[in-house]
Amino acid sequence: MGLTSNTVLAVAVTLAVVCFGATIWLWPRLARGGWRAVLGRIGLLLATQVALFASVGLAANNSFLFYGSWADLFGQEQEMGVVVDHSAGSKDVKVVGTQAMDVPGGGRPSVGGQIQKIVIAGEKSKIDSPAYVYLPPEYFQERYAKSTFPASVVLTGYPGTAENLLKGLRYPKTAFQQAKDKKMQPMILVMLRPTVAPPRDTECVDVPGGPQTETFFAEDLPKAISGTYRVGTKARNWGFMGNSTGGYCALKIALHHPDRFAAGAGFSAYYRAADDVTTGDLFQGDQAAKKRADLLWSLDHVRQGASSFLVTTSKQGEGNLKGTLAFIKKVKAPARVSSITLDSGGHNFNTWNREIPPGLVWMSGRLSAS
Repeated sequence: MGLTSNTVLAVAVTLAVVCFGATIWLWPRLARGGWRAVLGRIGLLLATQVALFASVGLAANNSFLFYGSWADLFGQEQEMGVVVDHSAGSKDVKVVGTQAMDVPGGGRPSVGGQIQKIVIAGEKSKIDSPAYVYLPPEYFQERYAKSTFPASVVLTGYPGTAENLLKGLRYPKTAFQQAKDKKMQPMILVMLRPTVAPPRDTECVDVPGGPQTETFFAEDLPKAISGTYRVGTKARNWGFMGNSTGGYCALKIALHHPDRFAAGAGFSAYYRAADDVTTGDLFQGDQAAKKRADLLWSLDHVRQGASSFLVTTSKQGEGNLKGTLAFIKKVKAPARVSSITLDSGGHNFNTWNREIPPGLVWMSGRLSAS
């Protein structure tokens, strides 16, 4: 059983409850003096505390995915990074592994789809980044052998890991089920974190003299994926979505590159590039670039393309309500905007898992396969 398995968590919780009950039941017998009684009390308290902390730790790890496996937890994960050669003739995408989907028939790609672990080599940005690609079952079926599929980039927040998108936020499994239920068309997902120049948070901007992150996401990534998988190269074939920092990036890239992306969805997004110790000086005194990274300023001063936007917030629990309302008000034709406003929901996985299913359906409806 894997570290993130719900069964492991259930066993730990059950053990904690049993230890707690045993402590209450046996405590009167162990209240007398003597070394055996003392050792018994110590043993019961220790077992209860260990089981309780294990339960809390497993629950926290299942929510935030600090560790992906037992080997990762105990420092035994030794998989080496992959060096991608940028010399002439090298591919922009290198597949380094595959995994089956956790769905009925998931062992067969034509039934359950497949997740591929890849490394994307940015031709212009010179940034290399790992990512996961979800390919729907139809991608492997003979009747779709010559068909292209729409695709969406999916980003985590900062400093999240791409694994969060697979396990905690369940993007592939949700997309699989929504397409199976005929609520959306089959769609390829390219999943990664926004931190493509770790550990720095570059806020998806081209940093003067630094990482060219916007170029990577807006130009290199779609070109590389379209050159490897059956995805079109038109704006109508591509979307961009994410949560928190990933949501800001999704809206920013879709706003400034309507010729590349037809739609951008920001779950719990903010609307101005962060400026703190994790980002460093992103603009090197360039005020024009700083203003451009402010999405509300851009909506007022930059010609809006035909992109569609989806923004989400909560009446209670989110700090982006005011900014989200301002964003909605500033979007003008030919651009379009939609929103999800929950009555209550914090900046967390539980909130995003309530928004992602309708968000995927929305995204699918704005993209075209051909």
